[in-house]
Amino acid sequence: MQVTETLNEGLKRAYSIVVDAAELDSKVNDKLVEAQPEVEMKGFRKGKVPMALLKKQFGQRLLGEAMQESIDGAMAKHFEDSGDRPAMQPEVKMTNEDWKEGDDIHVDMSYEALPEIPDLDAKSIKLEKLVAKPDDTAVAEALDSLADSAQNFEDKTKKTAVAKDGDQVVIDFEGSVDGELFEGGAAEDYPLVLGSNSFIPGFEEQLLGSKLDDDVEVKVAFPAEYQAEHLAGKDAMFKCKIKALKKPVKAEVNDELAKQFGAEDLDALKGQITERLEAEYSGAARAVMKRGLLDALDKQVTFDLPPSLVDAEAGQIAHQLWHEENPEVEGHDHPEIEPTDDHKSLAERRVKLGLLLAELGRKAEVDVTDAEMTQAIMNQARQYPGQERQFFEFVQQNQQMQQQLRAPIFEDKVVDYVVELADVTEKEISKDDLQKAVEALEDED
Repeated sequence: MQVTETLNEGLKRAYSIVVDAAELDSKVNDKLVEAQPEVEMKGFRKGKVPMALLKKQFGQRLLGEAMQESIDGAMAKHFEDSGDRPAMQPEVKMTNEDWKEGDDIHVDMSYEALPEIPDLDAKSIKLEKLVAKPDDTAVAEALDSLADSAQNFEDKTKKTAVAKDGDQVVIDFEGSVDGELFEGGAAEDYPLVLGSNSFIPGFEEQLLGSKLDDDVEVKVAFPAEYQAEHLAGKDAMFKCKIKALKKPVKAEVNDELAKQFGAEDLDALKGQITERLEAEYSGAARAVMKRGLLDALDKQVTFDLPPSLVDAEAGQIAHQLWHEENPEVEGHDHPEIEPTDDHKSLAERRVKLGLLLAELGRKAEVDVTDAEMTQAIMNQARQYPGQERQFFEFVQQNQQMQQQLRAPIFEDKVVDYVVELADVTEKEISKDDLQKAVEALEDED
């Protein structure tokens, strides 16, 4: 086998590989010898089929396997000897298309090598860690928010009171289509909050302005995609009786509110809120510090970037942003999207930092454990209630999905590793200033 370099410019590499016919024939014969003891054929005892007959029967298939193994072996040996790591799957093509059995095989292989990444002096990186602590005002705001979400309803006392948006009406209702009652279209003492959009579109609006003891006829049309096919797209009429009219009342901040949220008393609830806010502030501060680290790495380290990776990333960025600007287009049936210079600049930064973090993680032997992967899959599975097991099995069988879940965990662990080595100073700030710092990150994205 011969491997000859034909291109070496920057990160671009190309090689000509020749696998001689004698080597292929030897591989085929080795495979036949290995298989012979187990082969059964009519007219011969097991293991006694002549080699010539075996070669005639199975030679062509084994020749194909031998060709692939020889090419794969040549590539593997090349990467082992050269130390090159391809940025993307190498392009391999057979050049003697008129090949016939007994000829040598000529193959061209080309790829872009991953660049040599210079060593990083992490101790020279200076970072600022923002520290914000929840104060009484922040805890009080959180308590008020909980009280709003736990609102109660009390009867309106004025006889002239009418139903308004946000009020709760307690109704009996009976629905019919073409004068016929339908299953599931009736209820008694049903508490309905107007404006909640929990009923068919147009239903709740027709109860606005109603009074206690009113009889209201609500006329609506079922949506064309309604889950009950026999009702989909049909006009319906609901006879409603207003049995109670209630206004929302904010819950009081006391021990009873705390118990609604699983706390023993108000002090315990305040403690839980403080812990939650501390975790939120810590997560926000980490995001700000991580951006500072990535900016520092971007400035401190320089190396060549594989054009194919940059082009692929720029295309993905352009495609994603186009869909964000055109949310009505759900599929990919749209004109080709050409990346702009801004897309390419962002792609260069992402590719550069991705390669750098990957190299730092490799040298530091950073690894994502099975337990961390399992936790990530479980967190993702919660978005599919009732289908958690199916999602778990899907991820187990999908390498690309596993990589999507593994990548951010790996990146965060490498970031933590570098932060541990860096020169980090803490700075105490207010919650509002921390919020501004986070908003500044979003403006830069």
